[in-house]
Amino acid sequence: MSLTATPITPRFGAEISGIDLTRPLSQEQVGEVIDAMTRWGVCVFRNTGMTDAQHVEFSRNFGYLERVPKREGLRMRLPFRELFDASNLNIDGEITQDPAAIRYRKGDMLWHTDSAFMEKRTSYSALLAHIVPPEGGDTGFADARTAYEELDAETKALIEGKIGINSLWWSRKQAGADIPDEEIEARPVARHPIVHTHAASGRKSLFIAAHTMDIEGMDKAEGRALIRRLIDHVTQDKYTFYVNWQPGDLVMWDNLCTMHRGGLYDMDRYKRDMRRTTVREGTEPFQMETGDDPYSALFAQAPKVVDIADARVGGR
Repeated sequence: MSLTATPITPRFGAEISGIDLTRPLSQEQVGEVIDAMTRWGVCVFRNTGMTDAQHVEFSRNFGYLERVPKREGLRMRLPFRELFDASNLNIDGEITQDPAAIRYRKGDMLWHTDSAFMEKRTSYSALLAHIVPPEGGDTGFADARTAYEELDAETKALIEGKIGINSLWWSRKQAGADIPDEEIEARPVARHPIVHTHAASGRKSLFIAAHTMDIEGMDKAEGRALIRRLIDHVTQDKYTFYVNWQPGDLVMWDNLCTMHRGGLYDMDRYKRDMRRTTVREGTEPFQMETGDDPYSALFAQAPKVVDIADARVGGR
């Protein structure tokens, strides 16, 4: 049976059926998933029945999987370093009361692209729901390709060739963490063009969101105003939709042509257990080693207010 894509909006997002993600995929099936991702940007697979191991194995079809920060001698809540913990749970699977963890997770509720703060960008993310709250927690997705195409000519000319300066700690500051600008600027940043050609589709796309702190060569106030204006443009209702989760659902999106954000829910009352794999751009299927560990290096320099060593975030 061939993969079937049912559009969520006319140009963006699709629910996918006709494929069993608990079984190894054939090369033809991998190609069908890639084609669907290229066209729709976001693919929703309902009621997959996937285990953690199957989630990781499925994701490896699309390239090297980034790994959560290494914590020597500490227990991990999740069984694989390739699984990023997007939950509100602590090491024992209970709702966290750790202020640093709560501050860190609030950043996920801003419109963002995964790992834009890394020099090596993430292409696909695949998020699997294990426990969902009875209300709230819907994830929003925004179409950065169509939004770029519908910008006015003057704005397109203004942003062509501009470089965005991206920081994880900047997005956490925007979400309310008390991190001084000078502390953020003293830590690693990543520079990426804010307009690029999405290689798979050949369409131009914006690559800008909550991690984007400044625009290289622009006055800070002017650059930050432009960043806010572009994010507001991409996240208009006409470019967005929201996924309502059920346990077992897997959503896969292309960070190079989308934005997304986590939905509000009562984090103090309800458990939400979501686990994500992230594929490094430009890598080969089932590539297991790269000789680097960039997330461990980055998070070793986390500001104290969102220090994941205390927050037990990211798979600890």
